[in-house]
Amino acid sequence: MKQHVKHYSIAVVALLAIIIAGAAVFVYSGIYNVGADDHHTKPVQAVMQTLREQSIRARSKDITVPDLNDEQLILKGAGQYAAMCTVCHLKPGMQDSEIRPGLYPQPPNLSQVRVDPKEAFWVIKHGIKMSAMPAWGGSHDDATMWSMVAFLQKLPDLTPQQYKDMVARAPADHDMDMGEGGHSHGGSTDEDTHGAADMQGMRMPAKPETGHSPDAATTAGHDHEQVDAAPAPEAPLSMDGMKAKAVPAAEAVAQAFQAALQRGDSTAVLALLAPDVRISEGGNTQSRDEYASGHLDEDIAFLKAARITPVSLGSMPMGDTAMVGSESTMQATIKGKPVTLHSREMLNLKNDGGGWKIVSVQWQTAPMPEQ
Repeated sequence: MKQHVKHYSIAVVALLAIIIAGAAVFVYSGIYNVGADDHHTKPVQAVMQTLREQSIRARSKDITVPDLNDEQLILKGAGQYAAMCTVCHLKPGMQDSEIRPGLYPQPPNLSQVRVDPKEAFWVIKHGIKMSAMPAWGGSHDDATMWSMVAFLQKLPDLTPQQYKDMVARAPADHDMDMGEGGHSHGGSTDEDTHGAADMQGMRMPAKPETGHSPDAATTAGHDHEQVDAAPAPEAPLSMDGMKAKAVPAAEAVAQAFQAALQRGDSTAVLALLAPDVRISEGGNTQSRDEYASGHLDEDIAFLKAARITPVSLGSMPMGDTAMVGSESTMQATIKGKPVTLHSREMLNLKNDGGGWKIVSVQWQTAPMPEQ
């Protein structure tokens, strides 16, 4: 019996060695053609398609879908889609594009297919490996991506003219520029139209916004006196989809974070930040330790001296995470001159089972336009 087991074990080891050696030869020989114009065999394609669909379904099933029927949210999504998606996913009346025939796998024509909201959000945010689908989560906040999902629910029902009209009505978005029915995402306006119904009522500056402090575009020292610096244009933080008291516990943490900064309690501030938190101000991103050893004290000093008036607060649930957005006005003295500033704060929080922790912070502050 022992002899049989020994022979069986040797055979298994030998077989594994042959398989590994064969795989190594296959990989390093270059025999497999990775060209996009050499399609998979049908069995391989079926396996890859099933793998992709099941992976997306498993990772998106617990996502909480916000209200996707808000008109402003849908209009914002129309502008985003026109700027970023039509070249691959087409639009009503568009038969093909220059690059689409060369893409493999072929992207779905989203003007003819209605997608599941949870799966659409996950794919938009995370992308798909070894395809032309990028992960937009690296450059867009969740609220903006939900606006795209909201628009996708309407897209298959639109005629070419209805699509064109909707894109033309989309709110200005300062990080893009696309020609669609005369609408420009690069335009400058006196009114910011990004806010959803629960986040409106605040005039936005015509100038590009900077970071949390008036000078946050300058990375050296974060000198709060440098309000005259000319920052690189930055897209305004979007409050679309935020609803007051949608996630009360997360909003309470956001308010506690703001209060701790304003009263100068650095210990309380750091206690609310997750160990891997990322803090972004005017294009400069810091870790928790970097913020604690540098800009935190400057933020506290500035905020303690300023008169702050809250304008709006809202949140959006997303499974075990939540987005909390807030707006406020600040009256401060810069270089001996009184100034009124408009500030936006966007927090991403995660519930780790022991409560909500802040995993990312984005601040934007800019002078209010003179009346």
